[in-house]
Amino acid sequence: MTTVQDTFWIWGHDAGCHNIAYPCIPGVNKMGPVEGAQYLGIPNCCRVAFAGKPEPPFDVETEKLRWFKQVVWSIMGDSSSKRNDNGGNDLEEVLRQAEKFPYVTGGILDDFFRPKTKDARMSVAELAAVANRLHSAPRPLKLWVVYYAMLFDIDYSPWLDLVDVVTFWSWTSKHLADAEVNLERIVAMTPGKQHYAGCYLFNYGDHKEMSPEEMQTQLDLYLKLLHKKTIDGVIVCSNTVADSGVAAVDVFRNWMKKHGEETLA
Repeated sequence: MTTVQDTFWIWGHDAGCHNIAYPCIPGVNKMGPVEGAQYLGIPNCCRVAFAGKPEPPFDVETEKLRWFKQVVWSIMGDSSSKRNDNGGNDLEEVLRQAEKFPYVTGGILDDFFRPKTKDARMSVAELAAVANRLHSAPRPLKLWVVYYAMLFDIDYSPWLDLVDVVTFWSWTSKHLADAEVNLERIVAMTPGKQHYAGCYLFNYGDHKEMSPEEMQTQLDLYLKLLHKKTIDGVIVCSNTVADSGVAAVDVFRNWMKKHGEETLA
């Protein structure tokens, strides 16, 4: 039987990188993806490049991730990963990692959609080619994408039609307050896909700590939606906050201890 804990993934970034990009985060982060996941009780990992790091080849880093049940590597890192702009991507490296490491099960596109220009970092045709390469690999792999609440006003359906997994993120407190309605909306927009709720441990959008009440509320919502089968899992961002001392981390750890072993029908 699948447990609640089984459906959780950590959004894995290099230790310390968020302290540089978001100096409002307290403390000094020293936990990498594995250490952060073990501390939080999370068994799967989306390993994503941030500010271009890590750089291919990923072999050494993927070897470190052997502890996880499943790993999805970024085909495109965050928006500050400039090697992934103008058609650049790490698809070939992700495919190579999957051939070498059986726990690599897919590739993810971070910061893929560009609302300012109402387009994406790949054309629809380019994304179709990426999806085909993943699906036709010796061991078929899934294509994941990041989607934010702020994107609803733009028609991204031609791109969304091509992916296997949609991860949905609420960037600000305002968006988080509408998370249930918005999650149900993205699920209705993308039938037949898998859907994962993004769960921040820090309020990056508003540059402040996630309140304990917000943390508890979003976790309880995701638990309800897991039991309803509205969503397939939850992605927690991130190991870079796990050792920061913020209250939301304690809320999460206590919640996971309480609900992690619940079975999902």
